[in-house]
Amino acid sequence: MKSLQAFAQKHPALAFILAFQLFRFLLLPFMGLMPQDAYYHFYGENLSLSYFDHPGMIGYILRGFTLVFGKFVFVVKLADFTVTSLTIWSFYQLALKFLSKHRAGRALVLLGSTLFISILSFNSTPDVPLLLFWTLSVLSLYCAIFENKKIYWIWAGIAMGLAFDSKYTAVLLQFGLLSFLLFSNRYRKLLLSPWLWISLLLSAAVTFPVWWWNYQHDFASFLFQSSNRTSSMSKFKLHPNFFFGALAHQLVLLLPILFGLFLVFTWKYIKRALTKLTLPPTKTLFLLAFFIPTFVGFMSLTPIYWVKLNWLMPSYITGIILAGMFVRKKQLKIQVIISVVLHVLVAAQVVFYLVPIKSDDTWVGWEALATETQELLDKNPNSFVFSDDKYKTSAALTFYLKDKVYAQNILGKHALHFDYLGDDLSTLAGKNALFIDSDTRFKNSDKSDKTPELLEKYFKKVEQLTPIIIEKNGKKLRKFWVYRCTHYLPTP
Repeated sequence: MKSLQAFAQKHPALAFILAFQLFRFLLLPFMGLMPQDAYYHFYGENLSLSYFDHPGMIGYILRGFTLVFGKFVFVVKLADFTVTSLTIWSFYQLALKFLSKHRAGRALVLLGSTLFISILSFNSTPDVPLLLFWTLSVLSLYCAIFENKKIYWIWAGIAMGLAFDSKYTAVLLQFGLLSFLLFSNRYRKLLLSPWLWISLLLSAAVTFPVWWWNYQHDFASFLFQSSNRTSSMSKFKLHPNFFFGALAHQLVLLLPILFGLFLVFTWKYIKRALTKLTLPPTKTLFLLAFFIPTFVGFMSLTPIYWVKLNWLMPSYITGIILAGMFVRKKQLKIQVIISVVLHVLVAAQVVFYLVPIKSDDTWVGWEALATETQELLDKNPNSFVFSDDKYKTSAALTFYLKDKVYAQNILGKHALHFDYLGDDLSTLAGKNALFIDSDTRFKNSDKSDKTPELLEKYFKKVEQLTPIIIEKNGKKLRKFWVYRCTHYLPTP
């Protein structure tokens, strides 16, 4: 005990982070499967060079962990927790390059106290590996540029490529690098360095599987991620609710003190550049090069487009280091107090599920649904199961059931990566099916008074069964409609 106290006194920031990570680790067994966990685990079970909605890094990581430790929900969560813990360690190593040990400790506390770190520790998304490889990329680039260690150009190229293999927004790494070199008087000469271009070519080579998959599939993933969003933004219709919604999300993810620091130093540096035409010191400029394009770029879109809360996450890495230059002891204390209170509330929600979540984005009910669905399959042999909510119910049932589960492609709709498994739906012609449909806003346990019209187009007969009601602690939490469908018609 005395040794722990001595460590905490000597290394307060590290002690805080270790305590916070232990707290998060202890919550893992109480976290049920999230639809995102199931969907990206589905990636790993169907190995491919890339996937329709994202590159495959998160799927590969989950596949590796479950191969070693077994296919359990805890193992999926453990993978997210482990990768995020590596991100925290990498961040600290990066912070030490710019800040004193004391200031780097403050930056570490700012990072570790955020809710976005908790989200990444509990929930499988492409952002989990993205943040790790983004941090390693920036760290390697620092060593290559400021310490003139040539080998780190190689490591940077690999890390930037792996970041892109995690999520497409990683392309902003190369943008940030080239922007820094372009604006830096001291290091602009590196634009002609063969090491820079070797690094960039290597990063492109590492991303080759993603490009090759897209080439084989008519660039479906790139088009999915760009065309619809470009079309929406081109309409340039103001949506004040989008802007305030984005602000609210950032306040929650970063907590008010850290988000406020972001706004203060962003305004400070942009104002100085525009009014005095002066750039910040070289190392600060380096940090800003990996912060401004992502943070300011995406925030500037919020008045006309719904920017998802995780899009800005890569900017947090260098942004928090910059915040570490400004944060005061009193501000840090307030940040920690707010964080502790919010995390206690989160823990109570996770363990006791005090407030029912009217959404499919919840960790409650999926295993119970799978158990009920399996019983229905036993009573209806030679039937297949499908759902129609993009991926959530289908992915969750895929995780738990041994039999193959289909998505809305059964009804002629696009079904994300379910469309790219090579399934020949004509082989299902004439078969019976069970259609499971989540009712997130249910008011009672009764059957529906109508049958989905689309089911009647694709099946000769549709019969509604008793809905599946998920209960916990005597409370009815979730409801799923169930329909027994007879004689599938692939072409209605």
